Amino acid sequence: MSNATTVPAANVAAVAVNTIGWLSASDTTIVVPVYQRQYRWDIGGCEQLLGDIRAVAGADSADTHFIGSILSTAGGEDAGDAHLVLIDGQQRITTLMLLIAALHHTLRDDDPRLAAELERVLVRTDDPTRTKLRPHRAWADVFESVVLDRRAEGEEGRVSRFDDNYAFFRSQIRPDEAADIWRGLQKLEHVSITLGAEANAQQIFESLNSTGEPLRDHELIHNYVLMGLTHAEQTEIERDYWLPIEHATGEQIGSFWRHYLVMLTGREVSVTGGRGVYDAFRHEFPRLDVATLRQRAAQWREFAEIYRLLLEPAETPDAAIGAQFASLGTFGGGVYPLVLRLYRDHIHGELAHDELVASLEQLQSLLLRRTIVGVTTDRLVARLCRAAQLGRDELVHAIARITPSDERTRVGLKYSALPHARYVLGRMSGVGAEAGWDIEHIAPTAPGDDWSPDGIRRWAELSDDEQNSFRALAPTLGNLALLEESLFERAFDAAYPAKRAVYGDSALALTREVADAEVWSTAAIARRTEQLTERFLQVWRRPAVVSIDDDNLTPILDAKQRRGWPRGWEREFDYVEFRGEHWEVKDIRYLFHRIFQRLWAESPASRQSVMDFSARRGGPVYPAMAWNGQWDRLSADEDSPFLYMGWDSRYMLSAVQGVLEEAGWASEVFVKYSYIGDAMR
Repeated sequence: MSNATTVPAANVAAVAVNTIGWLSASDTTIVVPVYQRQYRWDIGGCEQLLGDIRAVAGADSADTHFIGSILSTAGGEDAGDAHLVLIDGQQRITTLMLLIAALHHTLRDDDPRLAAELERVLVRTDDPTRTKLRPHRAWADVFESVVLDRRAEGEEGRVSRFDDNYAFFRSQIRPDEAADIWRGLQKLEHVSITLGAEANAQQIFESLNSTGEPLRDHELIHNYVLMGLTHAEQTEIERDYWLPIEHATGEQIGSFWRHYLVMLTGREVSVTGGRGVYDAFRHEFPRLDVATLRQRAAQWREFAEIYRLLLEPAETPDAAIGAQFASLGTFGGGVYPLVLRLYRDHIHGELAHDELVASLEQLQSLLLRRTIVGVTTDRLVARLCRAAQLGRDELVHAIARITPSDERTRVGLKYSALPHARYVLGRMSGVGAEAGWDIEHIAPTAPGDDWSPDGIRRWAELSDDEQNSFRALAPTLGNLALLEESLFERAFDAAYPAKRAVYGDSALALTREVADAEVWSTAAIARRTEQLTERFLQVWRRPAVVSIDDDNLTPILDAKQRRGWPRGWEREFDYVEFRGEHWEVKDIRYLFHRIFQRLWAESPASRQSVMDFSARRGGPVYPAMAWNGQWDRLSADEDSPFLYMGWDSRYMLSAVQGVLEEAGWASEVFVKYSYIGDAMR
């Protein structure tokens, strides 16, 4: 027998209740707060709920069906009425109300007694014109018009989840089974969790939402921002800030918050394994008082408006900047965090127009050149955001450092398929993103037997080596032309002599130049590639502020511990670049040791950084060897402190990053991994 004493919870009361009894027993209004997400249940969820109710209706009289927990808190007085604020459970309660409304409307004329019981669940006894559940004001009128069956004239074809799910229930409930459905409804049970004034509603809400349909990051951010405010404050923040953010970003609101946080922190924000964006948001914005929240929310709204321009470049007030935004969109949204910062600095007068345009051009050169030479464009923007925080010169230097050189780009253009060909040839021809143009392969990628490069020999008569050479060069820069849509059909799959005449009719000088070649050979492709490459290097320049390109180096702040080295590799790193020095460092353990010793020996300021970092973190430097293990002195001096070497590799990497940030040297340290591959990342 246990002697444990049960101690009641101070701020949380939970009790198992009959759901229909809970809904109908009181006149208390159930309010869905402003911060809740929209109603999202689909027909599949409704079908499952109705199936469960039918099953329990036909089961033994003692059987019940558990629908989970419902979390609420007392809302005080609102216009003289006590109400419950529904923190978690609105999706289930709303769907139940729609089902009960459908049941009520099905039998209200045939069974007045049962209809009266159903009505007690749906509406207040003292005011039958109002539903007992009061949704978010943005969709309350739609919900009430469905439940109270009072759609206005012309609303029969209205589209909403409330209408759809109600219509589904009406279509599924036959009048002769209404009593059975009601019996099943009366067997529903849930745990009613009521919070006291001191309870942490957000933490409890997150715990309850760890199962079932998970909230998306931006929905968690929404709840986190508004939860704990009064209803009036919630309404203000929702109206003045959150709804404009939603309007500006639309379906891309989740990407907006991730890109905004990357810009703000200068660190990558994970989107895998759960709610990385939300966790990053909470870290950057601990609980805010209302005044500070208004200030922060105004900033979020401003950045959301900038994000809208990135999504819709044509709406940018300055046409030249809008054209740059449209061009950047060719490469996706990977650099949007940096563009958010640059454009915000521009509209606040901190970055001149020509400097902004130059930076956007440099970003395009960076992305296009790296794609051409086959180097990833992932995980670049955080380091660029960090550089931008230090000033424009630092940003230009950072972009130049990771932009492939002219030599590497020439090789890529000569032998590799041209990426974003419509964008490249469009800009080189001066037509930008205008519609009405197609990419034409001068030598087709899959020629028919009758295709001819000179009007004499057919494709089928070429040697295997000649055919293979044409195939290899078909997608490269020299074999592509931009052609008017009206001319494209004439040129498609035609022999070169026929195409030559079509090219001569083009309005684009770059395309007419193709017609200068009497025959189209691999040598002609090579000559054209060489000519266009020189134009390419003038349009997509590399800032001439460093002598070498990046060699796929990883900034130390972006480094991460990989899961293991593949068979055959004995080194984690090829080398480490430390403030211009080349270090032959093979793994994080060696780097950890060398960084701390170097900082200790470099200067009094860097030594103080080691002491400050270690004091705040509780290691890894100690005045004495405090326990058995692997230790080393930071210098040969007898009074030198000790560096503990027994940490795991993840701790060591974190310590290296932290102490370099403390010393202000992190931006000047890079690692070159000895192997590449997502499996090891």
